[in-house]
Amino acid sequence: MDTTISSLIAVAESGDRSAIDALFALLYEELHRIARGQLARSSGEVTLGTTTLLHEAYLDLAARERLSFPDRGRFMAYASRAMRGLIIDSIRSRRAQKRGGLFEITAIEQDVRDPGADGRELQQISDALDELGALDPKLVQVVDLKFFCGFSFAEIAAMEGQSERTIQRRWEKARIWLHHALGGSN
Repeated sequence: MDTTISSLIAVAESGDRSAIDALFALLYEELHRIARGQLARSSGEVTLGTTTLLHEAYLDLAARERLSFPDRGRFMAYASRAMRGLIIDSIRSRRAQKRGGLFEITAIEQDVRDPGADGRELQQISDALDELGALDPKLVQVVDLKFFCGFSFAEIAAMEGQSERTIQRRWEKARIWLHHALGGSN
């Protein structure tokens, strides 16, 4: 299956839209699982459904002029980043004052909680990942594949053609950097 995926990625990079469609169809179940995980991390603040999020990410992918995904890992990492970006955009638009996003209608019997705390945290994480990506894109790719896609270190190492220990070191480096960037102490 990996040879099929690799050949589809190669054809898709040349601009063949049918190859993009075939690649998306082949990886649909795995992408659906990633979308479900992304939405679960948003703590219910996003009104997008799993399928909607996945299809919006596909539209983002299909709109690209030149694709550059040399392997399955980079394709999955890009799809994960696209989904994360869509979730952040949804949270931002929901909060926009001009749309009344600061107000939420709730039934009286519902528990009262701060609906913005988790969304703000997710937005801070996304901003920190973007900043880290400007410094070292390989670190962000490991975070995307491990945290957002749910791959093991061994799977990521196989996708990247690196040793598992190298991937673990990148993961630790990214975690430490993100911890400090998000205001963690020591």
